Amino acid sequence: MSDLNKTSSGPVGIRHLFEDQTYHFQALRVLSDAGAGAADIAEVLQAISTVPAGDADAWYDAFSRIARVNETLANDCSDCASRGLARFRAHTYWRTSEFFLPGDDARRAIAWKAQIESFDHGLADHSIAYQRYETHYENGALKSIFFPVEGGEHRPLIVIVGGFDGTLEELYFMMGKAANERGYSTLLYEGPGQAGPVREQQMYFTHEWEKPTGAILDDILAKHPEFDRVILTGISLGGYLAPRAAAFDDRIDGVIAFDVMYDFGAVVEKFRPMIHHPVYSKLPGVAWALENGQWVFGKESPEAFIDATHPFTLEGVAQQIKGDVLILAGAIDHFVPVSQVDDFEKSLVNARSVESVVFSEESGGGEHCQVGAAALWQAAAFDWISRRFG
Repeated sequence: MSDLNKTSSGPVGIRHLFEDQTYHFQALRVLSDAGAGAADIAEVLQAISTVPAGDADAWYDAFSRIARVNETLANDCSDCASRGLARFRAHTYWRTSEFFLPGDDARRAIAWKAQIESFDHGLADHSIAYQRYETHYENGALKSIFFPVEGGEHRPLIVIVGGFDGTLEELYFMMGKAANERGYSTLLYEGPGQAGPVREQQMYFTHEWEKPTGAILDDILAKHPEFDRVILTGISLGGYLAPRAAAFDDRIDGVIAFDVMYDFGAVVEKFRPMIHHPVYSKLPGVAWALENGQWVFGKESPEAFIDATHPFTLEGVAQQIKGDVLILAGAIDHFVPVSQVDDFEKSLVNARSVESVVFSEESGGGEHCQVGAAALWQAAAFDWISRRFG
């Protein structure tokens, strides 16, 4: 009798790439870029197979190695499209390589410069039109990248900002490219505390995000007055930053909290008891969050960093938002409790419309910012944009 109809009772596939949630999440974050042509699955899996969770040096070595491999591939490749894709992958791997390193580690500067160069060269290889801008802000400047598309002036300008630990260029693969493919021009920007400002100008996070956003909008709308509608998307901590800006700037017609971040201080406060705990303080996720927080907030101690996050709440602010609001969330988000969706919804008493999408674990979009499920969250976001703004 044939065995073809027998069912297997063997081991099932794995759910986590690492047992440690933080390393799992960051590995999945890299793989998310595969759909945008900025990562390749097998080489990422091979890279992480050499990395023990919690070993920042091994992580840097693994991803900087495959970044260099792709740089070499690009240099040896005569086909423009393949060369550009190799450079996009090199960008992603350089960006990823430095993630767990201390803020003052010299390798960060190497990776930082390399990821920008790879990104720009990749855009050139693909003949993608873009413009880099610098906007005067306080005693320095904020950087942005504008991606125009043909006919985009007749549709809303989609403005995208990251959060606690991303880079300006990464925003292109997270949402910018998908928006361009759907006929929307996009502006990616960064503010105090984010990648460029904190590295190059020691400019640290502010809860008054309407100030840097206002400066950016002043500049881009002066340069491109053809846009009469703006949709602002905030990613991760940007789920606080973007709604905060929208509460104080009526030029923002719609805002997407990707994902919800109603109260960042409440999220971070859970780390306080772990600071000096003999076990919890050494967990990779705890150690990284506290160290990165001190760096991007410009604080000398974990306690001071946590204290500085308390003003980062939409309580008492969200009721000022008058435009359309889309709230996204993951049901198994390891960082932000899904209960913050309800908190945010209830506070939006003056918004023109409010919609929320909570992605289940079964959908594949249950993680923070739907990492690993870009097509899923993008379908929800662009459907909302299409229905509300055309």
